[in-house]
Amino acid sequence: MQAQHWHRYISRLWMGGVFLFFYLPLLFLVVFSFNSTRQDSEFTGFSLRWYQALGQDTRLVEGFLLSFNVALLSATLATILATMAAYALIRFGAFKGRSLFNAMLSSPLVMPEVIIGLSLLLLFVAMERGLGWPERGATTIVLGHALLGMAYATVVIQSRLKEMDRSIEEAALDLGCRPYQVFFLVTLPNISQALVAAWLLTFTLSFDDVVVSEFLSGPGVTTLPQVIFSYARRGVNPSIYAAATLLMAVVSLAVVAYGVHTARQMRRENFRPKD
Repeated sequence: MQAQHWHRYISRLWMGGVFLFFYLPLLFLVVFSFNSTRQDSEFTGFSLRWYQALGQDTRLVEGFLLSFNVALLSATLATILATMAAYALIRFGAFKGRSLFNAMLSSPLVMPEVIIGLSLLLLFVAMERGLGWPERGATTIVLGHALLGMAYATVVIQSRLKEMDRSIEEAALDLGCRPYQVFFLVTLPNISQALVAAWLLTFTLSFDDVVVSEFLSGPGVTTLPQVIFSYARRGVNPSIYAAATLLMAVVSLAVVAYGVHTARQMRRENFRPKD
């Protein structure tokens, strides 16, 4: 009995240490975003001056808008391509070149981002010289992030397609649906949660990416992580703390809202009268 008590105590202590390791730096960041001076080692007083300065910092605002738009486009493009790739791998069985296709699709998962960014830079420079498109900027960042996010999204969607009961699709075919109708009316609704999860994952990866963006961005095109990274190299700027605090607040509210929505749905399903 005493051994179980110590085991429970050590487990809780270990879990508390893990949470402190991950979240204590974030707590310090939030606290010093309200600091009245630029000090990052001593809290001198409560102030909102850095949040006011944040609204006047055009580089941070423009970087946020660019990162948000790029993440929206790249996440949508990556999810569409990943859905097509996952459907081909799971539903088409063994076809010629399947192993190579699967390997190339998964390679961004294990390839260093520096290599991916450099190779994409060389490709886009060659394309611009030969075809006149695309110019380095928001377009190239979207394409690069979509390539990187597609690999992650495919894994998520593939796992859901493997679990899906194929008899539902076969029943729809027996009832007269055409293959494209089965895909849009049966398959997609059944994997919708995986699609949302893949989209959110790729959106997050795109929004906070620095390495690929550094290679693919052009003159005057700077994402929010690039702006923050450039500020951090030049010294302490509490406006960064304010921006990070606002981002954490938005993400936390979104997670809480989704949790509440999911809990309500589960509660309704549990209390739904059975026929």
